[in-house]
Amino acid sequence: MFKTIKNAWKTPELRKKIIYTIILIIIFRFGCYITVPGVDALALDEAMKSSTGIAGLINLISGGAFSRFSIFAMTITPYINASIIIQLLGFVIPALEKLTKEGGEEGRQKINKYTKMLTLVLALIEGLGLYFTYSKNTTMQIFINPGFLTAAMVITGFVAGTSLLMWLGEQITNKGVGNGISMIIFVGIISRMPSAVVTIWRLIATESGFSTTGFLISLAIIIGAIILIAAVVYMQLAERRIPVQYSKRVVGRKMMGAQNTHIPLKLAMAGVMPIIFASAFMTFPAIVIQLFNRNIETATGFWAGVYKFSIATSDANVGIGFTIANAIVYLLLILGFTYFYTYATMNPAEISTNIKKNGGFIPGIRAGKPTTEYLSSVISKITLFGGIYLAIIAILPMLLRFTGLNITFGGTAVLIVVGVAIETIQQLESQLVMRHYKGFLE
Repeated sequence: MFKTIKNAWKTPELRKKIIYTIILIIIFRFGCYITVPGVDALALDEAMKSSTGIAGLINLISGGAFSRFSIFAMTITPYINASIIIQLLGFVIPALEKLTKEGGEEGRQKINKYTKMLTLVLALIEGLGLYFTYSKNTTMQIFINPGFLTAAMVITGFVAGTSLLMWLGEQITNKGVGNGISMIIFVGIISRMPSAVVTIWRLIATESGFSTTGFLISLAIIIGAIILIAAVVYMQLAERRIPVQYSKRVVGRKMMGAQNTHIPLKLAMAGVMPIIFASAFMTFPAIVIQLFNRNIETATGFWAGVYKFSIATSDANVGIGFTIANAIVYLLLILGFTYFYTYATMNPAEISTNIKKNGGFIPGIRAGKPTTEYLSSVISKITLFGGIYLAIIAILPMLLRFTGLNITFGGTAVLIVVGVAIETIQQLESQLVMRHYKGFLE
């Protein structure tokens, strides 16, 4: 990994991309400290200490931006939700489906435009929800002179911040290194690591002195984290190789010999996106409910139950029933999004057609439809295994609550961090190889 980064830094073109990415990340981190206008800093600090619900998860992903009520407080979740909605509508609305499958570059740009428009609408809804949640609750009044003008400034700040994040993510993807959206979430999580280290240290060095119990707990957490990271790296790099043979063929005046190669199918082809999609999907109802009921955390009834169910991923105080129900639905959502994202990015019929056109075949499988069916079967089994693996990693912190440990920086955060790091390094490696071949041909 370090060798790849070193080689990439020596390459002028890649060095520019890395510097460009770092500059945009610095802009993102600066934005996390710019509080929206009209906020009482002291009241905000006190309110966030006693805040429960989805605040913990949002604050983790945003890198502390939510606890400061900064312009990036809503993070990139409106864009993620908009992407999910547009992709799901593509299966229902024929015009969108046609744009997705047959539109080419122009169709992709139109889909991107619709996603951005929907992102602004969702950001406006979430901004309204956040403002009304914290403006009308007398126990945690954080706004100075709440009213129409203050509301307009706060909500405009939130929407503008989300728009800027969306633009930053797009620029990182197009001109920088890695996937922009994943990189922003990655940086937000990484920025919370120092506070996690301080928390572990305080378990050992208490006010009364050295704590043997705290030391053993800290040691167990560190060993568990190392094992978890090793398991995630192993699973992220694991792959099923489908052998492909190409027969002899004439190219010009030369007879090309037979070749043996393989199709690498990763166990976690969808990467971290199913968990990001599922997390955003689970927390969005709570944000919308807060828009219409500012005291929902202390309320009772059906919508209060839906709210508690929605926040069970990030709140340990909602009860064991809500936690178990949330874990089951969360698991099913991750499985569903894993299948959805995998088949959206990998088409067995297209792979089969390309193999047949190039005179190849899978040993023991006839070309054409049998190859498509075989690839579909293999991909389906791998996706099921990968989805279960992602789900287990995601619900691991929820299961640990029953042992008395409430770890915010849990499996989902580790999976996102490791997944994005591996994806970025692999992209650097592929660009280095491409650069090498270009230089050789030139």
